[in-house]
Amino acid sequence: MDSVRLGDYNRMTVVKSVDFGMYLDGGDEGEVLLPARYVPEGCKEGDELEVFVYLDNEERLIATTQHPLAKVGDFACLEVSWVNEYGAFLNWGLMKDLFCPFREQKMKMEKGKSYIVHVHLDNDSYRIVASAKVEHYFDMSFPPYSHGEEVDLLVWQKTDLGFKVIIDNMFPGLVYRNQIFKDIHTGDRMKGYIDIVREDGKIDVMLQPTGWRMTKESGDVLLEYLNTHGGVCHLTDKSPAEDIYAQFNISKKNYKKAVGDLYKRRIITIEDDCIRLNKKP
Repeated sequence: MDSVRLGDYNRMTVVKSVDFGMYLDGGDEGEVLLPARYVPEGCKEGDELEVFVYLDNEERLIATTQHPLAKVGDFACLEVSWVNEYGAFLNWGLMKDLFCPFREQKMKMEKGKSYIVHVHLDNDSYRIVASAKVEHYFDMSFPPYSHGEEVDLLVWQKTDLGFKVIIDNMFPGLVYRNQIFKDIHTGDRMKGYIDIVREDGKIDVMLQPTGWRMTKESGDVLLEYLNTHGGVCHLTDKSPAEDIYAQFNISKKNYKKAVGDLYKRRIITIEDDCIRLNKKP
């Protein structure tokens, strides 16, 4: 291979077996140790492995078959394992914790608490570090999204308007309070849907799809409920919105659309006090 991608996954070939592990071909970086505890059973010289490469306590390249919670270029919610006079050390799923220096903290990090950070290579030291100043690491290009497009979200922080989110590990966005129909918290990962990309590039996000897609998905959920509850649901268009949300995690408006769609398709019958699944002919 030409060069090792530090803080990322690499396909590397086993070149030598030793008592304490195996050495992998690191190309221009030389041989990289895969400690014995991470060597897959039956692995031998010539095998190609996918490994994550980072730096050990002596700043040497080291490989692992473990999967960290984040790699270089990722945003993630990580818990502080310990703090010293230089900064905080975050648990990212590897033997060696991830360092977040004080200068990269918005507030002094505390042991046991979790924070949204960006993982990157420090330009001066070439070490993998974290920064809580995540707004410095967003993609500055104009977002290429269209209305209704499905995206991956990382919940960033709560605001008076709703919740800030990080979209597809690249762009900041906002979910307004009136679009939230379930409990969400900083660090949650979920699917979302683009509402609008404004002229200044700011993005409004929804947690539920719109139009026919929302109706179809809600209808599928209701149909599954009917099939597992004797063909009867006692939630109707007259039921309180909070009862509908508690059962199906959707708004009353979207529930009524789903009911209407199933009714038009003659799958259900709407009675005064319930919705009933029609028997198949």
